[in-house]
Amino acid sequence: MSKKRVDLVLENVTIESVAAEGKALTHVDGTVVFVEFAVPGDVVDIQVYKKKKNYMEGFIKRMVKPSPQRLEPFCEHFGVCGGCRWQPLPYDLQLQAKQQQVWDQLVRIGHLDIPPISPIIGSDKTVFYRNKLEYSFSSKRWILRHEDPEAIPPQDRVGLGFHVGKFFDKVLDIKQCWLQKEPSNAIRLFIKDYAVNHGLEFYDIRENHGFLRNMFIRTTEAGAVMLILCFAREDREARTSLLDAIAGRFPEITSLYYVINTKQNDSISDQECILYKGEDAIYETMEGLTFKIGPKSFYQTNSPQAYKLYSVAREFAGLTGSEVVYDLYTGTGTIAQFVSAKASKVIGIEYVPEAIEDAKVNAARNGITNCTFFAGDMKDILTAGFIAGHGRPDVVILDPPRAGIHPDVAEVILQAAPSKIVYVSCNPASQARDLAILSQAYDITAVQPVDMFPHTMHVENVCALRRRITE
Repeated sequence: MSKKRVDLVLENVTIESVAAEGKALTHVDGTVVFVEFAVPGDVVDIQVYKKKKNYMEGFIKRMVKPSPQRLEPFCEHFGVCGGCRWQPLPYDLQLQAKQQQVWDQLVRIGHLDIPPISPIIGSDKTVFYRNKLEYSFSSKRWILRHEDPEAIPPQDRVGLGFHVGKFFDKVLDIKQCWLQKEPSNAIRLFIKDYAVNHGLEFYDIRENHGFLRNMFIRTTEAGAVMLILCFAREDREARTSLLDAIAGRFPEITSLYYVINTKQNDSISDQECILYKGEDAIYETMEGLTFKIGPKSFYQTNSPQAYKLYSVAREFAGLTGSEVVYDLYTGTGTIAQFVSAKASKVIGIEYVPEAIEDAKVNAARNGITNCTFFAGDMKDILTAGFIAGHGRPDVVILDPPRAGIHPDVAEVILQAAPSKIVYVSCNPASQARDLAILSQAYDITAVQPVDMFPHTMHVENVCALRRRITE
């Protein structure tokens, strides 16, 4: 049974404030209305597409009067591409909204007892700040509103870009992305043109059919470039010709990899990344330390902000040189090595084996001898037996993925009873849930948001916890 269409337009409504998930909100007759791509102060007509008992959702049907604060979006793909939704919002208002988001998740929704939140640390770069992007190939690109589908020739029906929000099988063809510095855009456009001109098949995700599937571009502050090109099947002649063409056109690519991925999803974490040409890794530096980044390595995607983030984590840890530190979800060992000079011993644990191998290489390259790294599922490795064998932590640093930590991991941490916990999170909602568990024995002593992703609703947040002393 199809959903009933909502045919309701709210006229001459003034947008009041920024809301969660990149939306804005207002009230109409006491009902909250969430509006896409709106800015506080806009006067708009709202087309409602969802109507519930306590709220409505809609989009701007007509701009009656733009807010004095509204900015012109700088990207031609704004409003269709799912990213950078806050382009019309001045950066200082973005930061205010993210600060409010942290408070809402921890206090209003999470009901946690926290100290005053420190002012959010903004990003010096608000464009070209990412060091990693993934693009997808599609045999059936997203058709724009002004286009006539019947008039589009076959070679223009393919796309290389980002998935459109809520449509897993639709890809918006990107002309220029403002997230990553060159040669990122030039590489993508060259590959698309080559593929179209040579009749290479773009991937159909529904049918799991095609040749060109997806690609990753990684860059460093110093200018190194890694390209990982993923194919849905092997065609040695076509693959080699394309890779040679890319290498010839872009000698600045320092690491050129390819992957043959025949499975149903685009993740390469379980795939073999084959080095075709160049070095096996690129390297980022931070405070005199060098970090090896391979094709599967996790590294914070905004490098300058990563330094600020890790500096906060180190400050919150308050190390004196005698502590045993556990760095959980260590990635390539960045935080572990960043704090190692002020610790007695650091234990790093990470799910991805390749990242742990990079972490070991990084430690050796940096002359660090007090870090030990382990690969495997956190809930399987971090056990009471593991802690008994490697020493009880004085400080635990957590930097988990968006889903947060497993309840078993939280329980082991509580049993280990470190004096301090530093929780670095890219999702204050899951962080609040985990902090509620840890609050059984810990007080939250400091909260510091850090903006890693300008023009988006995402925010990193660091919390310091201290174990309560019981009589």
